[in-house]
Amino acid sequence: MYVVTGAGPVGYTVAEQLAEQGHTVRVLTRSGSGPEHPLIERMRVDASDPAQLTQAVTGALAVFHCIHGSAYRAAAWAAELPQAEQVVMDAAAAAGAVVVFPESLYSYSEPDRTMKESSPREASGGKRGIRTALLKARQAHAADTVSVVAGDFFGPRVRMAHAGERMVPLVLAGKGVQVIGSTREPHSFTYVPDLAAAMIAAAQQPELWNTALHAPTGPAVTQREMADAHAAAAGLSAPKVSAVPGWVLRVAGVFSTDMRELAEMLYQFERPFVMDSSESQRLLGLEPTPLPQAAGATVAWWRGAARLPN
Repeated sequence: MYVVTGAGPVGYTVAEQLAEQGHTVRVLTRSGSGPEHPLIERMRVDASDPAQLTQAVTGALAVFHCIHGSAYRAAAWAAELPQAEQVVMDAAAAAGAVVVFPESLYSYSEPDRTMKESSPREASGGKRGIRTALLKARQAHAADTVSVVAGDFFGPRVRMAHAGERMVPLVLAGKGVQVIGSTREPHSFTYVPDLAAAMIAAAQQPELWNTALHAPTGPAVTQREMADAHAAAAGLSAPKVSAVPGWVLRVAGVFSTDMRELAEMLYQFERPFVMDSSESQRLLGLEPTPLPQAAGATVAWWRGAARLPN
């Protein structure tokens, strides 16, 4: 039996893939949400409650912890995430289960270079420093853990992302797309089903535990190319794509906390921001889904589940 905490894009997809492989899955959320499948048990559990979580993970082979902070702010992350991860690792250690975490590229301290599994992860300050601290806490804990690093998400069910609701619905509506930073710099985007597949494969290979792996991620593309790929998948003309200059967000950040938190990550979009997943692909035996295929599935989801025009 496997446990998945959270039913956002990553948790939902991990649970769905596990069930499709014939595994029994327990999805833990406060609302009882998650995929509907005969092998999936959806439970109302507060994953931050040690007693509830310990009981829910008893007998689990692995716990896929797919819950993030309540707000995209450094203060919220610092207040919530370290303790939440400790609770999950404590419960998993008691159950003898490995904890698999989806992870971002934020902790990489040399992002101007191609980021590999062996690259230093010592970034400090703000949200980047929090991710660094979380990785160190996982290494120090008695529980077995594995962190699977991904670039910016895209794919079915991905809404709150640069290649999510800020892009795909606009493309499908024939509207222009406005991105941050630059339309010309290469950027690594990870297809969420590829991340889920990597997390599952890592959980099933003990020799890979207590490491950081990279989710299979295709060649970096510009934000313009990402928008164009979705338009092509939808059978539409390439959209007009423009960029909000970084200085605009930085000025707005003086007055807006949300803009300030977004401006903190501008380095990812004003310069090349590229990850290399080739070593992890070799270890996991996986390859990234080609962009045209991934964009096609993404467009199909938006047109179906999100009921956007054909």
